[in-house]
Amino acid sequence: MGTGGEGGRHEDGLIMNTAVATAGLARFVAETPAARIPGAVLHQGKRCIINTIAVALHSTHDPALQMLLKVLAAEGGAKHASVLGGSFKTSLQNAALANGLLVHLDDYDDTFFPTVLHPSAPTIPAALALAEQGKRSGQDFLIASILGLEACCRTALAIQGVRHGAVWHMTGTAGVFGSAAAAGRLLGLDAGTMAIALSLAGTQASGLRETFGTMTKAFHPARAAQSGVLAALLAQQGFTSASTIIEGRHGFIAAFAPNDGDANCITDGLLERWEVMNNAPKPYASAILSHPLIDAMLDFRRKPGVSPEQVASIRGRVNPLTIKLESRPNPQTGLEGRLSFQHAMTMALVDGVCFPAQFTDARVRDPQAIELRSKIAVEADALIAQDQCELTLTLHDGRSYTERVAHATGSPDNPVTDVQLERKFRELAGSVLPKARVRRLLAALWQLEQVADVGEIIKLCRIPRWRQ
Repeated sequence: MGTGGEGGRHEDGLIMNTAVATAGLARFVAETPAARIPGAVLHQGKRCIINTIAVALHSTHDPALQMLLKVLAAEGGAKHASVLGGSFKTSLQNAALANGLLVHLDDYDDTFFPTVLHPSAPTIPAALALAEQGKRSGQDFLIASILGLEACCRTALAIQGVRHGAVWHMTGTAGVFGSAAAAGRLLGLDAGTMAIALSLAGTQASGLRETFGTMTKAFHPARAAQSGVLAALLAQQGFTSASTIIEGRHGFIAAFAPNDGDANCITDGLLERWEVMNNAPKPYASAILSHPLIDAMLDFRRKPGVSPEQVASIRGRVNPLTIKLESRPNPQTGLEGRLSFQHAMTMALVDGVCFPAQFTDARVRDPQAIELRSKIAVEADALIAQDQCELTLTLHDGRSYTERVAHATGSPDNPVTDVQLERKFRELAGSVLPKARVRRLLAALWQLEQVADVGEIIKLCRIPRWRQ
């Protein structure tokens, strides 16, 4: 496990010592002035928030939310923060929990490409709850979200080898650091107290991949959001914990990546290199490693003679992780379908889109989809990057087409544009909000610095005729 060398201090005093990763990260989150965040990073933060609110609003129809709300209503709680879409309030922790669930239910949120982390789902709901309760400005909410996202991404980098083991869910484990950082920033925690908040968050880190294909996958970032809020609130009260939770002998890295963890990732290049810039909104509502395959299938769809009925076989090469993490040739539910690259490929060819509607129980069990999935066979190739693939589609008449995807749509080298993001926002938010409200909400999110009270954003998100 790497811990770095002696390190030093940045010109404005921020700790850059990689041997004290927790303290360095805590000071970065607590003390970085808004003026030190570059304009491009501020814009990226807005993109993350816009995407997050869009997918959360669309997910409000999901039965998993209603199940959670019934439990929360029965438990009760102080009315401090809102569940997105609703006109009611609940406790800070409950709001973070519910909104974290909403963001990841459709598997349509975002991805930090170096680690396949989904950082916004645990981080932004925590920031939103504290910002709403404190009547904080859009600027405060934006800055806290960005610093939380950066903390989340860097913590994920430190344990990036965990995904190869296919046991721990990165979003559930690293996610607690993003939520605690964002919440702690809005609570005004100093660096020492922030380190305790990160420690309290880290000791709650969890999430097992065995639950993938069920509602519990989205429960992981939900709990991470809740855990981070609780951690920050406890730290604010003086609750004690270790000050070396990330790099310590019995700490986070030792637990989740004992053989190849690297604490250098936590503080290396802070304020000089922003890892959040490698986070991106998803263009398709499926697991990220399926995206280059979707691109290839959409290209096939435009070739002469290609139709689902005429396909004889689909063969190709993919990154080994694609097969290890996302191969489900026979999904039985829509939730499993989102984690099946075979089903995502099939929907791309049959429907020409991969929205949430393509990943329902009915679409997964459709006879045409079942037949086409059975014709897909790919091989693992370590020379193929995670955002790449090579596929050959052969028709019954003998014709064949080959597609090579160099960088999947939505990847850092082929990013979703602002125009595409706005289209996604209008489609998802517009599924539950009037068009005029969608336009007002989108405009407000692009101009967060001018929003005096985040409560204004919450009100714009309220769904007419909400069913609780």
